[in-house]
Amino acid sequence: MKAIILSAGRGSRLLPLTETRPKCLLEIGDTTILGRQLDTLEVGGVSEVVVVTGFMAALVEEEVAKRSGPMKVTTFYNPFYQIADNLASCWMVREHMDSDFLLMNGDTLFEADLLADVMASPHVLPVQVTIDRKEAYDSDDMKVQLDGKRLAAIGKALPAEKADAESIGMLRFTGEGPGIYRAKLEQMMRTPEGVSNWFLKAIDAIANTTGQVGTFSIEGRRWNEVDTVEDYNGIDAHFRQS
Repeated sequence: MKAIILSAGRGSRLLPLTETRPKCLLEIGDTTILGRQLDTLEVGGVSEVVVVTGFMAALVEEEVAKRSGPMKVTTFYNPFYQIADNLASCWMVREHMDSDFLLMNGDTLFEADLLADVMASPHVLPVQVTIDRKEAYDSDDMKVQLDGKRLAAIGKALPAEKADAESIGMLRFTGEGPGIYRAKLEQMMRTPEGVSNWFLKAIDAIANTTGQVGTFSIEGRRWNEVDTVEDYNGIDAHFRQS
């Protein structure tokens, strides 16, 4: 299994912590957010990772170059990270979407058991969004509306009263899934608003047109999204352990 990590952004909501480094390189325990992600992926049996870089890419490249081990890790620089959202990052690495793969945000931390659950989950539909549930959702949550276990809609703009769950920022593409996603990326990037779209906008479009997007709940597993200074200070102690 391959994984693609979207880490091109600066993380301006984490300033001043990201004044001199991208948020994926913020320290966590004796490593970094990216380091913890890569360690967990390697333990989980992922064979190859592509890290999409942008802000201070050289620092991320240095971090990757320090690694040793069986898992192949490469970087791919997105020179348009300041003027395009991460749908463009996905489009730029579409040639790496040539077989089953995981797609994840560069600011999502996850425990090994969560990854194992996702990797072992049934291949019911070719596109799968990993979800969690909580009592209430706010405007910053990537909210999900469900039709059974199928995804009906996804987006931050989804009204909270229609939300059944939230995306944790990890997707799995199997079988026809990579081809379905590549085709949607090509279609959306040929529109005037393509560069300003979030990568999950394509997932929402696929769900609306084909119904080929499923969900998998990891309720009870540890994960953290690191968008703000408050998020960073509140990272689960599990992820800070060496």
